[in-house]
Amino acid sequence: MLRSLHVENIAVIKQIDVDFSEGFVALTGETGAGKSIIIDSINLLLGAKADRELIRTGETFAMVIGLFSDLSKSSKALLSEVGVSVDEDGNILIQRTVFSDGRSQIKINGRAASLSHLRIIAPSLISIHGQSDTHAITDSKKQLELIDLYSHSENLLIEYENAYAVLEGIRRRIEEIKIKETERERLSEILEYQIKDIDSLVLHDGEEEELIDKKLKIKNSEKISKNASFAFKALKGSEKGSISLLLDRSSQALSQISDVIPSFSEYSEILKEMKYRIDDMAEEIYAATSDIEDDPTESLNKIESRLDKISKIKRKYGLTVADVLAFREKAAAELETLKNSDDVLKQLALEEKEAYSKALALADNLHIKRVAAAGEIEKAVKETLEFLDMPKVVFFASIKESFKDGIKELYSDGSDKIEFFISANTGSEPQPLSKIASGGELARIMLALKSVIADRDGVSTVIFDEIDAGVSGKTARKIGIKMLSLAKKTQIFCVTHSAQIASLADVHLLIKKKQYNDKTETQIESLSEDGRISELSRILGGINVTDAQRRAASDMLNERISYL
Repeated sequence: MLRSLHVENIAVIKQIDVDFSEGFVALTGETGAGKSIIIDSINLLLGAKADRELIRTGETFAMVIGLFSDLSKSSKALLSEVGVSVDEDGNILIQRTVFSDGRSQIKINGRAASLSHLRIIAPSLISIHGQSDTHAITDSKKQLELIDLYSHSENLLIEYENAYAVLEGIRRRIEEIKIKETERERLSEILEYQIKDIDSLVLHDGEEEELIDKKLKIKNSEKISKNASFAFKALKGSEKGSISLLLDRSSQALSQISDVIPSFSEYSEILKEMKYRIDDMAEEIYAATSDIEDDPTESLNKIESRLDKISKIKRKYGLTVADVLAFREKAAAELETLKNSDDVLKQLALEEKEAYSKALALADNLHIKRVAAAGEIEKAVKETLEFLDMPKVVFFASIKESFKDGIKELYSDGSDKIEFFISANTGSEPQPLSKIASGGELARIMLALKSVIADRDGVSTVIFDEIDAGVSGKTARKIGIKMLSLAKKTQIFCVTHSAQIASLADVHLLIKKKQYNDKTETQIESLSEDGRISELSRILGGINVTDAQRRAASDMLNERISYL
């Protein structure tokens, strides 16, 4: 759950700090007071786009910090995936800072984190439902996700997706071969030409680099000959006074007197070792002079000609000789496949059959779980909607499997096409949710669905952002009662303009604006009972609040006790 929130320099918010409790929290305030800014700030913690325009005028940064506690197992598992663990109290602290120069910084428990990491863990921390999210439930994909979530099919779905990926890979390979079969002769000729073209050069990996090195040596042959010859003579090649000769004689001389001065025996061995090393160096230097071509011009021409051929072949088949050779191997494999395509297709057909059978078995298991889950969801949603003033409602999930030529078709998420249907009035044919135009009805359906999966999705905090638009009176009251009931399992926030809903909250927060030094600032105030009566009266009333409205507000608060 969200324990505390710090917001700094976002829009009209200079700085606010607020602690939250469990249960049902209502947020109210006049239009433009800053309720949407609070939601935008929380969205930043969940990985929303960091827009510099959010930064308060005149400031260089904006910051949001959220402290979360009592995390679910799924939240902890996702945290573990990104290498983050809860602190010793079981909490995590998320900080998001946006700078005026466009930079953005994210920290989780004080450690730098990426936006992708934040977006991985965020859905398990808070679920935000606004009017746009209400319409999202009309999408059949979302409905399928909800059924899978309810049926705890996550692991089975992953297993199916892996099996389906294997099946699709085999099918793509079959399709590629079949397409190429129609032009097998032309492709074979092209591949044979390409292979012969590459083979004609008899390339080997690293050859180009060797030729470039050799060309450099030839161009500097005079310089190499002069200096290497000098070094060789100085080290070993001279009969008198070479370093090797002097070291040898010095070693022998010290050896002659080592019986008198024992330490000279060690010096003698050192000089002998130095002599051997000098000899090895001299031989390598001599070898460098022996590599010099007798006719450097002819050698250079041969190298340039070879490099030119290599350059031309690279322009056709790759950036490097290694790329060209890899192209050749791929072409050879493809040519072999074309020549043996009938055998390859037979083998792939067997593999496809086996892969389909495996994926089908998993899809069938998913279907069974989905049908069972849909039945439970239908019953629970219908009961909730009846309570929310839709007494004649018909609600069901249509789950259909597709067949083609008697064979069940598989998709990336199974074999099922799911659509929620509803009829709110007697005599009306049930229609897909996507055909429902009433915002009030959709809001109630979304609340009903959320209440069904509240204890299954692992999300410990849910925010309803003005989803009560389009409902009022008794219906709004019942929506509030449902939220109060839902808050026994989940921390609930509701941004609302409804007194019937706000009066049922465990905690009532007022979002208001104040003027400081010619600047507007948004504040949050936790209301006492008198404060709640005043705010509820304002919501109920017009320009001037009457005693009757205050009494009605007080009655709403007192009535709340009966729903606990």
